[in-house]
Amino acid sequence: MSTPPWTGPDWDDPVLTALAEQLREAHKLVAPLPQATRRRLIRHLLTITDLAKRDPDLAARRLASFLSDFHGNRKAL
Repeated sequence: MSTPPWTGPDWDDPVLTALAEQLREAHKLVAPLPQATRRRLIRHLLTITDLAKRDPDLAARRLASFLSDFHGNRKAL
């Protein structure tokens, strides 16, 4: 007996889908950074991910703030 391949989440919530995509993109932006910086920023992203489970709207605002700060401070990293 074989199980069908996973095709993604069963919800149809565009807000959660957009938030998940933005979090994935944020992780891609952080990945090439030096280890110490990357570790610190990934902790922030994991905190935002955890918050999204309880309050997706607040998580989206925090992620927007994170990305704004990240793009604004990118040269300093």
